[in-house]
Amino acid sequence: MAKIQTPQPVRGTQDIFGEDQERFQHVVETFERVRRLYGFKGVQMPVFEPTAVFARSLGETTDVVSKEMYSFEDRGGDSLTLRPEFTAGISRAFLTNGWQQHAPMKLSAHGPLFRYERPQKGRYRQFHQLDAEIIGAGEAAADVELLCFADQLLNELGISDGVTLQLNTLGDAESRDAWRDALVEHFQAHKADLSQDSQDRLERNPLRILDSKERQDRPIADSAPEIDAYLSEEAKEFFAQVTEGLDACGVAWTRNSRLVRGLDYYRHTAFEFVTDRLGAQGTVLAGGRYDGLIESLGGPATPAVGWAAGIERLGMLLDEAAASFTDIAVIPLGADFELEAISITSQLRSAGKSVQLSYKGNFKKRLQKANQVKARLAVLVGMEECYEDEVVLKNMESGGQIHVKKSTLLNDVSDEKILAMTGRS
Repeated sequence: MAKIQTPQPVRGTQDIFGEDQERFQHVVETFERVRRLYGFKGVQMPVFEPTAVFARSLGETTDVVSKEMYSFEDRGGDSLTLRPEFTAGISRAFLTNGWQQHAPMKLSAHGPLFRYERPQKGRYRQFHQLDAEIIGAGEAAADVELLCFADQLLNELGISDGVTLQLNTLGDAESRDAWRDALVEHFQAHKADLSQDSQDRLERNPLRILDSKERQDRPIADSAPEIDAYLSEEAKEFFAQVTEGLDACGVAWTRNSRLVRGLDYYRHTAFEFVTDRLGAQGTVLAGGRYDGLIESLGGPATPAVGWAAGIERLGMLLDEAAASFTDIAVIPLGADFELEAISITSQLRSAGKSVQLSYKGNFKKRLQKANQVKARLAVLVGMEECYEDEVVLKNMESGGQIHVKKSTLLNDVSDEKILAMTGRS
């Protein structure tokens, strides 16, 4: 009989387990805790949307739409796309669910996204992001709050060292259009010296030439006109309010006048938190104000600002995986005490304790398993020296043991007593 070949995972996907999963979960749990501090409401979005949601939002000529989206026709003949980002879907939901009545809305999401691109360190075809959006607020205070949220998240993850907030303004529509015209004129004068990618962008997305990584493009991009010469007074005032707000919050930032967003609906604030700890993939969190996006989906003019961050990249920046402990291991001393151990385990879990109960093995092997899962305490059921109404409570770190009554066990393994016995926090 021919050997059955095991199917292999799809290229660019990953099975997250062990330390990687601990890092992943720590990032998500920290995000969930911090977003509540800022009053952001969680939202769950479909993994796929009508293709038009992303084509209109991201632009037909962008690389994401033209090269990277996973699009397919379903059995009903509709063109659907696996979401490559969150913002477009959240904007669609804002319109189709009538959430305008609740504006301004502070929304957050996290989950898998999909892009067909070359897999590399920290970048996958199925990857995961955190996302935060404020929809319906045109004030600079919304930008400030969103940036403070991002900064606090990175601080609470313990990865703020070596991470820099780079900040720029794209101005209002008038400022941006004037700057764009000046950039096109500048790049047209040097078109023959630009890379092929930048020559293509000159026709459809000239602002993206400013952040080109091609060596031949850098001298031309570096000598291009800067946005400041084209800012209106209103745009200058808006940016000043953002920077003053960040200073008041104690959020460090640095100006990067070359930081851009290529699509026309981006306005005012653009930002990236960058690091050199991930090699070429230096951006760990990025976003900006997109006051024209909801209009592109057929909605009314609606100001909005948001950011996204890769969970995998944030996890890679953690100094170590979050410590994972089991509160208690319950160990029966022989088959006669299995049912009693199951009963005790159930009571402890109902009281909110994480409990490990091995399915088989002698006392020594079960004790080894308790050490493997980093149990703080062990409840030994059926020790000969115990009275019928007693169990032994063992400190797995010190090895010390005490007899406790079964009727008081829940009190004896309270969080305070566990900490007092083990010295762990």
